Amino acid sequence: MSRRIAKPLNRNEIVIIELALAILEQARDRANKMRVDTIEVRLALRCLRPYLPEQWPLHSFWQGCSGDNELGRSASCTASYNGIVVQLQKVGLVP
Repeated sequence: MSRRIAKPLNRNEIVIIELALAILEQARDRANKMRVDTIEVRLALRCLRPYLPEQWPLHSFWQGCSGDNELGRSASCTASYNGIVVQLQKVGLVP
């Protein structure tokens, strides 16, 4: 069952979503070099939670960003980030 955002977002909500995505994008880009399971990433994932109809990309990103294998961590973060964007597109929050 897919949740939809019932009301239009205010400017603060839009900024929170944009900042959360920027944090996750930076973490995704660093994941091939180091673990990125930071408090900033955790907060960004938490901020996006109310807006995603499916939660699996958030859980996958968090689990993937703490891996010890650089290639696996990078692939997991990239796939999960793409899943987050797709979920936000489903509810019309990103183009």
